[in-house]
Amino acid sequence: MTGTAKRTVGRVDLVGGGPGPIDLLTLRAWRLLTRAEVVVMDRLGPTDIRDHVGPDVEIIDVGKLPGHHPVPQDEINELLVDRARAGKRVVRLKGGDPFVFGRGGEEVAACLAAGIPVDVVPGISSAVAVPQAAGIPITHRGVAGAVHIVNGPSEVTEATLSALRDDSVTTVILMGVGALPRIVSDALHAGVPADRPVAIVERGHHRDQRTTRSTLGSVVVDAGIAGVRNPAVIVVGEVARAGLLLPDPQLAGDIVL
Repeated sequence: MTGTAKRTVGRVDLVGGGPGPIDLLTLRAWRLLTRAEVVVMDRLGPTDIRDHVGPDVEIIDVGKLPGHHPVPQDEINELLVDRARAGKRVVRLKGGDPFVFGRGGEEVAACLAAGIPVDVVPGISSAVAVPQAAGIPITHRGVAGAVHIVNGPSEVTEATLSALRDDSVTTVILMGVGALPRIVSDALHAGVPADRPVAIVERGHHRDQRTTRSTLGSVVVDAGIAGVRNPAVIVVGEVARAGLLLPDPQLAGDIVL
């Protein structure tokens, strides 16, 4: 037989890593990680994976900080395609769920355009898991029957203002700490009640998790006093009211100002 053997194309799996703890990964996510030859990982989600993959696995950190993206999305897309074209089994490990503000759709499109086999493994979104860690159900019978999920850095739309005005809707804001003053100002000017409950849950499902409870009219000042920092999830709505489920929120590490 003559000629060179054809190189086998690898594959890319976009894996939702959930809010951080390894044991909140799905079984499918864990299986793919244990078989991966390359792991391209974000800043959030399970970051302590080095002890759980083989010593020869290439781990590439492409994590973004607010306002600082050292590896632009186009380069991440090229990285996934390049490693898969080299015949590697690539896991793109993302925080939360790949399709909830995770740019998973862009990465799937890039792989498909390059002829790379790609699949998506759902993960537990921080929009649900982080409030839950603080005892906040984003829906609760008789309190909230709908959820509106917002990308904090985006402009505040009429749809978001409508959700904030509706006391039967929970608004969950991801990546919103830096944008909180703008969001609050727009909401108050649009007639959202100043006494609407707000909870900011920092580092949900981690040992240093904490929750700051406030109201829409006071939360910017209260967040400054508490020194709130990313990563955090902001919950606006009646489900964020202190004492809804937990009789003494301070026992759960809440800050009530």
